Amino acid sequence: MSPLAAINHLLNFAAPALAVAVLLVSFAHIFMRKTAKVHGWIAPIAINFIVGCAVLAAGLVLLGRDGRMLTYAALVLACATSQWLLLRAWRG
Repeated sequence: MSPLAAINHLLNFAAPALAVAVLLVSFAHIFMRKTAKVHGWIAPIAINFIVGCAVLAAGLVLLGRDGRMLTYAALVLACATSQWLLLRAWRG
């Protein structure tokens, strides 16, 4: 595999994590304006992206294949939990 193809595969592997991270933070800024404004944009996107990539890598290792629906469900659940913790939403 050429280096360009390897980079392409890596970017395609991480794309769902980036999309979920950006959408979560965007929706938090739309629907939870007061609490989301305090945290900004970059840090929550980066944290959710790292959590998402870790979940995708774990799904690849455990299931043996990329792109399983169980992995994507775990991605959404893990990123949503991460966002919930970042916003301290348990406080109400």
